[in-house]
Amino acid sequence: MRESDLIAPVEAHLARRGYRVWAAPDGADYFDIVARRGPEIGLVELKLSDWRKVFAQAVRRRAWADWVAVALPRESLARRLLDRPEAPRAQRVGVWVVEDGAVRELRPARPLVAAGEADPFAESRARLAARLDELEAGALPAGARWLVPGRPSVGGSRRTTRDWRLEEFPDGS
Repeated sequence: MRESDLIAPVEAHLARRGYRVWAAPDGADYFDIVARRGPEIGLVELKLSDWRKVFAQAVRRRAWADWVAVALPRESLARRLLDRPEAPRAQRVGVWVVEDGAVRELRPARPLVAAGEADPFAESRARLAARLDELEAGALPAGARWLVPGRPSVGGSRRTTRDWRLEEFPDGS
């Protein structure tokens, strides 16, 4: 099995929910799947191997989306992921299983910035939304290497997404 085997079921799952879906739209494999419905942007990280680090990977993507989910090929892997010590700190990250061509959400993705919380990532999401607008309009060819649309600024300091940690999520949220 390859990660690419998970794409079609996840795309279909999101399309049924009214999302426009792109697989690897940045041409650089930074984003596995990007979903957009109106102004809402979601990201899905696909994982077959090295799944123990997928929560950290999802957190590194959070500046670009309203929600992030991870999709794994077997329920047993997803359950082990949910049992990991960092799982409670990543409660907003969805955990999905792709089996037999279907997606089941063991834990739905929740907004990464909850109502009433400060949103340090609005500018980054706006930049990604602008790139998606270009894709939809045909101004940016599918698969063109546009990489991550700029580095987000957090609290006035410039950090890369590798600097973000699960510990920044409040416990139990």
